[in-house]
Order: sequence, then C-alpha cells, then structure tokens
Amino acid sequence: MKFTEMCERVSAKMLSELNAGPQPQGSEAGPALDPIELQKRSIMGYEPEVALMKKRIAEIMAQEDMAAEIPPWYSSPDDAVFHENWGLAGMSEWFGPKYADSSSAKIIGERVYFLDNGAMKLMPQRIPDERREQLVRALLLRSPDERLDRDRHEVYMSDGTRVTIFRGGLAKKGLDSIVFRRYIIPNLSFGGQAERGTIPDCAVPLFEHMAACGFNVVFCGSVRSAKTTFLSTWQRYEDPALEGVMVETDPEIPLHRLMPDSPIIQLIADGDSLANISKSLMRSDADYFILAEARDGVALDTAVRLARKGTRRMKMTFHTRDPKAFARDAAVEIVRAKGGDIGETMLMVAGSFDYVFHFSSMRKDGRKKLTAIYEMSVADGGGVCMREICRYNMNADAWRWTHNIGQDKRDAGMEEDADAFTAFDLCLKSLHDKGRLS
Repeated sequence: MKFTEMCERVSAKMLSELNAGPQPQGSEAGPALDPIELQKRSIMGYEPEVALMKKRIAEIMAQEDMAAEIPPWYSSPDDAVFHENWGLAGMSEWFGPKYADSSSAKIIGERVYFLDNGAMKLMPQRIPDERREQLVRALLLRSPDERLDRDRHEVYMSDGTRVTIFRGGLAKKGLDSIVFRRYIIPNLSFGGQAERGTIPDCAVPLFEHMAACGFNVVFCGSVRSAKTTFLSTWQRYEDPALEGVMVETDPEIPLHRLMPDSPIIQLIADGDSLANISKSLMRSDADYFILAEARDGVALDTAVRLARKGTRRMKMTFHTRDPKAFARDAAVEIVRAKGGDIGETMLMVAGSFDYVFHFSSMRKDGRKKLTAIYEMSVADGGGVCMREICRYNMNADAWRWTHNIGQDKRDAGMEEDADAFTAFDLCLKSLHDKGRLS
C-alpha cells in the first residue's frame, strides 16, 4: 500500500481507540492508560509517551499486516507513521543522529532547510499547509499562554531547542516560517579549538596564560561565528574553586555539565527581568560574572557597572561586525536604555574590558576563525585606544601577531597572577618575533 494510506489507516485505528477511552495495560490490568493524554503528551514530545505511541503503531501495523515504502528521512515504519501523523513530520530527521551537530533548521512555506557544514541545505521533504498548521499547534501545546491568533511565537521544546514562528500578518501568503535553533556547545580545550582551525596551534599557550591573568574579555562576531563556543572554552580554564554567576537570555551554555563541581549560579534573564536583578548582581560577592550574550543596553550597562566595581575575569559575547567599534556600539545601546552622554559612556566601556576578540564564519566552507584581537583601554589624553595584537590573513590562512601590551594591562596582569602574565608576555613576543605570521 502507499505510505499515505498506511498513515491514514493507523490514524483511523488510533482514533477508534481514542473514542473507546482508557484501556487496561497488560494481563494484570495495571493502571489505565488514557489514550487522549497519551497522544497529547507524545505530540508535545515527551519521550516515554512517544515510545508508547510508536510501540502501539508497530502493533497495529503488525495486526493489520500493513507495509509500505517509507520516505528516506524516517528511520523506521513506526517512526515514519508517528511523525507523519502526530510528530514533527519531515523535521524529525533534524533531531536524529545525522544532524546532531546542526545548530539551525527552517521551514519556509512547505520547504525544509537544515544547516549542514555551515550552509543552509534544501531538503527533499515538504510539509504542506495543513500539516504545517498542525505542527504549529503541537509546538504551542507546551506554552498555554501562547495564543494561536498571534503572528509571532517563541517557544522551547523539551530538549531546549528554541522555536520561533512567523505567520499571519508577519508572513507573506503561503510563506509562514518556523525557525529551529539549538545550542551545540562542544566541551573544547584551546587545543581542540586549534584542531578545528579556529585558532593557530602555536597560540594555545598564549590563551592558556591569558585566561589565567583574569582579564575582562569580550567575544564578538556575527551569528554562528563560534564566539559562544570560545567563551565556554575560555571558561574551562577558570579556577574551579571561584564563585561565578552566569546570566543568559537563553539556556545556551551548560556550565553545570562543563564544570559540574564549580559553584556557578546560572540565571536566565533579559530586558526587564535583568534590570530587576542587576542591583542584586552588583551586591553579589561572586568572584566573576559571565554575560553569555549582551543583547541590549540593560545587559551592557550591568556589565560595565560590575566591571567598574573592580570585578575581574568577566566574560561576555556581543554581536558586531566591527570589533574596533565595540566601545561606541555598546555606549549607544547603554545611552538608549539608560540615558547619559555617549562620549563619557564610551570611556566607561573602554575602561571596563581588557580584550576584544572577533570571530567569523568563512563563507566558502563554514569554518570558524578568530579574525582579530584588540587590547582596549582609555588613552592617556582621553578617547578609546584599540591596540591590535592579532590579525587573521584570509589569503595566507595565517595569523599576524603584534607584541604591544599597554601599561594598564601589565599592571592588572601582574597584580592578578605575575607568573601567568610573564608567560603571556613572553608568548606574545615569541609569536611576534617569528615573522609575525603563524
């Protein structure tokens, strides 16, 4: 029989069981199983109920002697029928092992795209209008406050995947869109980053000593440029005994798994919620803070205030194309949210952070690269000083290093860890002396 016919027959059989009400389980009767609750929870993606649904689907197909050729993006007949009727339809492949390292997928109209090797790939499966509407309803089941008549929704799946839905007046007719985004944060060392080609192997000791110096650092770049992955790598070198607080807008970095024994408080806050806790953060006795993604002026203002209190070892990510303009861009956001003078705010930003790292995703092959490092400080005569200490040469696929460390960084590094700063200083000088390319 055709696959669609098999799906319809199984669905009809399940509907009849639904109408029959709860059925006893096993020979000993056991607890009654409510088919309505079973289907609802399986549609919501709860693994035990999904497994029970697939088991029942397989039993029905065996009892009815059903067989059909299933689409190649499904793993088995029961998996195919479940997802086609109640689950994620053609999107289910993205949640399988083949695309476990893919961080993004999209449905635009009936077309399906998976991020593969750094580029969005059009997949063969299609999800028609009626099934797509059913998928939206299933995704919204976990968030009862999300009304169906809204044009935009943002919900989270059971595995932490963020789903953003654009429909109604926000989307062109027939081109409603569903964006799936999950955070894949590999537990990498600096050596692992070098193996991926993100940084040069010869610079691994430099970053190890630099992290030990306790500098306040910003990792910036565009979306999917590996800045968050590098932040989590940098965090691996933090003293596990120190008390930390991490604030995220989304549950992105699993520090409880990366550093399970460290006393790190992990908070989810953004906008108004961050503004409400910012005073508490500044009164905290934490040794360091992580702002996993500073999206707005409230987050940036909080970071600057914490740094100006003398907090060291601060880490933050920020979206920008131009790392040299970080102080200005941050100041604009802060003034927009909190008021003040942009010039004075730029100087406060520049005095709060020590180094700005910039990352990019290469267009040709999707590889992530550290493209620049700037030392940031306030110049003696006023103004923001940005010293370039690293620059990636795309044509040569190599990095140029400049031994240029300001006195304020020398003083801060020596005060925090004299041995680590001395080693960092010598490493940077060695890279500079070796032809300036590595």
